[in-house]
Amino acid sequence: MTARPIHPGDVLHLTRAASPQFVKPITVRVIREMKDQHTYHGWTWVEAYELNAAGDAVAKRELFVLREGLRRLAVPLRQATPARGASPTRVS
Repeated sequence: MTARPIHPGDVLHLTRAASPQFVKPITVRVIREMKDQHTYHGWTWVEAYELNAAGDAVAKRELFVLREGLRRLAVPLRQATPARGASPTRVS
């Protein structure tokens, strides 16, 4: 993944390839890559939301990861659903 920059909104699957801390893999949605943090060559800091199985954010995390070990996921956009009891909005 080193060829493509990390962008806000990217969904990444993190395993031990990204860092030894991910013995149990997690999925995150990137908030930003923290480029102002100095790191070792090939490593980066990422601010992200950890996602549960439904794709909902459950925790905000700052993660030190090996760029080469990141796996980008293709995630379809979820459509917003109206609140219960709300009627659709009409545009006149």
